[in-house]
Amino acid sequence: MKTVLISGAGIAGSALAHHLHRRGFAPTVVERASAPRRGGQAVDIRGAALDVVGRMGLLGRARELRTRIRGMSVLDADGNEVHRSTEVAYSSGRLDSDDIELLLEDLVSLLHEHTGDGGTYLFGDTVTALTEQPDGIRADFAHAPSHVFDLVVGADGLHSTVRRLAFGPEERYAHHLGTYLSVFGADNFLGLDQWQVWLQDGDNGFGIMPVRDNAELRIAFGFRSEPLGGGRDGRDGRDPELFRKIVVDRLAGMRWEAAEGLAEAAATAPDFYCDAMAQIRMERWSRGRVVLLGDAGYCASPLSGQGTSLALVGAHVLADELGRAGEGDGGHEGAFSRYEDRMRPFVTLNQALATENPGGPASEESVTRAKNAISLQCAREPGSPGGGIPVTESFRG
Repeated sequence: MKTVLISGAGIAGSALAHHLHRRGFAPTVVERASAPRRGGQAVDIRGAALDVVGRMGLLGRARELRTRIRGMSVLDADGNEVHRSTEVAYSSGRLDSDDIELLLEDLVSLLHEHTGDGGTYLFGDTVTALTEQPDGIRADFAHAPSHVFDLVVGADGLHSTVRRLAFGPEERYAHHLGTYLSVFGADNFLGLDQWQVWLQDGDNGFGIMPVRDNAELRIAFGFRSEPLGGGRDGRDGRDPELFRKIVVDRLAGMRWEAAEGLAEAAATAPDFYCDAMAQIRMERWSRGRVVLLGDAGYCASPLSGQGTSLALVGAHVLADELGRAGEGDGGHEGAFSRYEDRMRPFVTLNQALATENPGGPASEESVTRAKNAISLQCAREPGSPGGGIPVTESFRG
């Protein structure tokens, strides 16, 4: 039984652990956080990713957990409504779509619970070194004893430790998109009832949506800025409380009177998050026995709306190719190559969504094209068209 170390217990890592276990692998997942992460924005399962979740047997449960937004209002800088819609919401697209919007923490919990006994989880730990050996790859940890695995997967996000150890500094691959995003929770002091509110004031803007049966709010606050530092730790080399101060100050300086309440919430929110909006662009996603998955290898940024779908589809395709790999088929290196061949055009189209319209969401046509631009059927399966992802032939929308 092949052993696989997966760094990162988020969407990509947990989904991969499930798929690999079903294919006879022994996955171990190491996660820096002490437990499955809480907080975060709403995320979307779209297009091909819906098929992946269906194959995992989780589609019904995901639909039960979806948000129940009825519509949205767009406000001017003073808080006056200038547009409203009961057909489209900026966070999720068309409200009559089959796509599923749910909270990040709910999806991570669902995937983690579904993995069950299908893998070993090491919470509160991280990889510190990777060393290729004739019989595998040795991973050293901050706390656990060193161990030799057959393969290592970096599914540890935009600021991937595995990518840094195996491929070099983040600065080689990260492309800043000129924006920072902060996400935090608050009590529903605005009294929103399944209704989103969006506001733009100069270089600052936010979206607010009620969750948990309208008991709570999730606030996504964005602000334009050049890179604020050069660190690789996810905080641009700065104290995270400095990022909190930047967000609080910007919110407090906005004209809408309710922004003051958002600033107070940002000042104390225990789930406060802030990071640069950036993409990871690499010529290769594998080296030796190491391969990257999801944001670690091809982060599209939340501006694309497709990070979750890329993670879910990528996990399925990688596990699919590893499960089919044999010595006469190039082993793990052949599997890594085919995984990349199948995923890269899909990634390219979805990364482009983040840059198509810098002032707002990508067009509905572009989103439909990108989210469906991959076939989950392997090219070697009977009846499969002649390539892993026939980009012009596999659209369903």
